[in-house]
Amino acid sequence: MKAIKENIINDLIEKLNASPFMIVIDYKALTVAQLGELRTRLSETNSTAHVTKNSYAKRASIAAEYPEGINEFLTGQTALVTGDQDICAVAKVLKDYKKENEKPEMRAGVMDGNLLSPEELNALASLPPMDVLRAQLLGTLQSPASTFVRLLNEPASSLARILKAKEEKG
Repeated sequence: MKAIKENIINDLIEKLNASPFMIVIDYKALTVAQLGELRTRLSETNSTAHVTKNSYAKRASIAAEYPEGINEFLTGQTALVTGDQDICAVAKVLKDYKKENEKPEMRAGVMDGNLLSPEELNALASLPPMDVLRAQLLGTLQSPASTFVRLLNEPASSLARILKAKEEKG
């Protein structure tokens, strides 16, 4: 039995270390069907919800070197949500699902070694998707360059307009 526990904990440690973030949710009062639907929605963002014993989650979070404060949120019916990349998209799925079903609660999260409160997770959920943020950043970076090119071309354009006007008068 001890070997099975160690395998479960080691698997959980591996998942926590492979993910750039982790969100602790309270799935209390979710039916099996609702949890299945939530997992399906999470899979669309390349993330998964891991239901495990809190003692296993605590040992795994310590091994993954998460902040000690996360352990106070590992009580009751807990699931750990991990993913490949975008915490904003995952938090949005959880927030939208809660709007529809009044559950689950986002208790806390960890990103880049920092403990996140439910308010911070909700703020992340309200951010646009990563692709939109990248497009906005690219637009912001290109704006000064295009303005600079227009300014460089303006004196030549003005001179051409003056010469054309003089020619037409002339």
